[in-house]
Amino acid sequence: MNVLAAVLAAAALATPASYVAGQQRPDGSFGDAQLTAWATLGLVAAGADTGGAARFLAQQRPSQATDLALVAMARAAAGDRPDDMLPRLRAHKPGKLVNATIWTLLALRQAGEPAPADLVQALLRAQRPSGGWPWLAAGAADANDTAAALQALRAAGVRGRAIDRGVAFLRLHQNADGGFELVLGRGSDSQSTAWAVQGLLAAGRAPGAAAFRYLARMRRPDGSYRYNARYVTTPLWVTAQVLPALARKPFPLSP
Repeated sequence: MNVLAAVLAAAALATPASYVAGQQRPDGSFGDAQLTAWATLGLVAAGADTGGAARFLAQQRPSQATDLALVAMARAAAGDRPDDMLPRLRAHKPGKLVNATIWTLLALRQAGEPAPADLVQALLRAQRPSGGWPWLAAGAADANDTAAALQALRAAGVRGRAIDRGVAFLRLHQNADGGFELVLGRGSDSQSTAWAVQGLLAAGRAPGAAAFRYLARMRRPDGSYRYNARYVTTPLWVTAQVLPALARKPFPLSP
């Protein structure tokens, strides 16, 4: 087999999951705790082996509420119930950081815990008049946090107008190229598109073929994903976040 044929054969075998798995380090991590959590969630969604990621994550002690929830969620998804982290998650009090409330809800539900009513109500109150959710309570809504909020609320059993308004907000962020953008006018990107797919699926809506066609155009020969049509950045993080959308699995991930 000549060199070109070998390269083409290797590219044909490359998948997004194999790309992510190939970035794992000997200690089980994919870099820091946050990136390891994202990689773990992506691999679990794809039905792939997470190697020693759960062991690495079990050694982490995140101080920030969102990081704590993300690591706990990844551990639970990988089959390692984060009992040492659950007391802090249960004790979480809603504050200015809406994103922390979203992820605490998702982490608790991923671990099989009930959704605390005060967190659910706080998240409902944080919905902006536009129908979307912001990262910070005083900030503007964006598509990614809206998609995450939809997943958290649906995981808590919420239905009705709040979900419908969130879906309408997301739809406004889809562009003619099929992709979704973080905020209006920014342009489509792979991560926002993946988040939108998950949010719409959680809400019981069809994401549509155009979103998946956009993601297909962003895929590179090594299985990784471009951030957008203009440039490549943080391919491990981008690809890890695309994997659940490709698997059509919203958070929390099913066993």
